[in-house]
Amino acid sequence: MRLVRFKQGEEVRFGHLEADCVVPLAAGTFVEALTASPDGESIPLGEVTLLSPVEKPGKILGIGVNYAAHAAESVSFIDTKKPDVQKWFNKQVTAVNGPYAQVHLPKVSEQLDYEGELVVIIGKRGRHVPRERAFEIVAGLTVGCDYSVRDWQRASQTMIMGKGFDTHAVFGPAIVTMDEITDLPNLELRTFVNGEQRQTGYIRDQIHDIAAQIAHLTAAFTLEPGDVIFTGTPAGVGAGHEPPKWLKAGDKVRVEIDCLGFTENEIVREPGDTVIG
Repeated sequence: MRLVRFKQGEEVRFGHLEADCVVPLAAGTFVEALTASPDGESIPLGEVTLLSPVEKPGKILGIGVNYAAHAAESVSFIDTKKPDVQKWFNKQVTAVNGPYAQVHLPKVSEQLDYEGELVVIIGKRGRHVPRERAFEIVAGLTVGCDYSVRDWQRASQTMIMGKGFDTHAVFGPAIVTMDEITDLPNLELRTFVNGEQRQTGYIRDQIHDIAAQIAHLTAAFTLEPGDVIFTGTPAGVGAGHEPPKWLKAGDKVRVEIDCLGFTENEIVREPGDTVIG
């Protein structure tokens, strides 16, 4: 199954992605959508807008320096002394963004960076989940980009401020269930900026695999349906170049993962308007 959340006109619904169309589901929530039946005629993809598969995750968690080559290039903006210890941060729920939506270049920084990532969507509650049972709580996998504001990230040991800007948690287009993924370790991830390939990596290159991540997280707290886990990025981020290759307004970032699809976002300047109420 390839579960999507989509907008047609003013209506937002869940559906199954099938080739070049979406089959609506009889579901009003993410949890209902996981087991829902078809509800209505299939709709051509050209008539809908695909949104982030989960609208408001309870948690958006990201693991840092989870690929050895990325750890080596990251010494300028994160402590990489103990890559054997999982390093986690939060992205804010207001950072959630669709697979093809615009991403903001912040008003307060020019150091916007990209991190193409495999993203795990949790489908069942889990606490103290052993690694051998980790995938029992996984709804499926999708593509993501962990946009990061590097100067704000360096300024805080927790990284939360540099990771949590609005629009900076892109994921989608579909949650692909595990029965459709036959060779997870060998899935290739690729990131392009304006057509130039910047990142290439395989899921097998992760220092801490998905099962280890879930076991570690659930040793501390409960994971719940709809929680989102960014599982790390390979080498090639903008900050790893000399000089750094920061994203600019007008740039287009595309992240592809075999079997899962792609995200593609245009960078635009943040409006920066004051909002109260």
